[in-house]
Amino acid sequence: MSRLLSSLTQDKTFWHVTAAFTLCLIFVSTGVLDTVTTELGFGHYAEKPISWLPLFLAMPFNSLVNLGYIVLGIYWLGRKNASVGIKDPIGLYLNNIFSWMAILYGPVQWVRLWTQAHWAAVLDQWFTLPIFAWAYIWCNSIMKNWTTQYFLILEVISISSYFLCLLHPQGFEVALLIHIVCTVVAGVKLQNTYGDASSRTYLFLALTSCLGFVCLKLLDHWLAQSFMFQTLTGHFWSKVCDILQFHYAFCFLTHLDHYRRFRLKK
Repeated sequence: MSRLLSSLTQDKTFWHVTAAFTLCLIFVSTGVLDTVTTELGFGHYAEKPISWLPLFLAMPFNSLVNLGYIVLGIYWLGRKNASVGIKDPIGLYLNNIFSWMAILYGPVQWVRLWTQAHWAAVLDQWFTLPIFAWAYIWCNSIMKNWTTQYFLILEVISISSYFLCLLHPQGFEVALLIHIVCTVVAGVKLQNTYGDASSRTYLFLALTSCLGFVCLKLLDHWLAQSFMFQTLTGHFWSKVCDILQFHYAFCFLTHLDHYRRFRLKK
């Protein structure tokens, strides 16, 4: 435990992610985003809450699946010194930030399910955007050798895009769609520029998982008409797909990250 705490205090990426998280939390606490449209209440989920379980496990499958994000983040954070294709400080920084995003995102979603509170729903929506933006940033940093200045500028733009929610009830959906499209385009461009058979497989699996993430979540109640989706519901499987798209994005980006050094040598 002491070794873990020492590692955290020395890991600047941990502090960068937690600082951004804290700023968002403080901003939400001011009440500025209280008018944002969110889905609240267990009725928005096909999984039926179990009354005799504590609230943080009322929907056990939809709750426990969020542990997958934490496990995923720890796994990729632990591979930062392994032979995964990343050989330079920028690549390691990008990998570690992405890892901490996954680790913190799981508890945020779990708290939303647990509390059904508006502030938690806002944070859940809000944090989705910079996660997609980080994958976009990583793709472009490999192709264009972007510096940390670009990382910061684009993440600020991404975080700010959430304020579309104040202009329209579907503002979040619009912002998310833009993020997904931009990230997919950047991934395809990176594949066309430097990709090989392995990266093509990773990209295909990431895109397929992304499609499953979106569709299964939207079809949660419709799928529940079938007995196959009444216990492990569409929302549960959408989270599984979300974790998989996170994982295959890591696979794709770490596999191609060594081309950053190739660009620097040109």
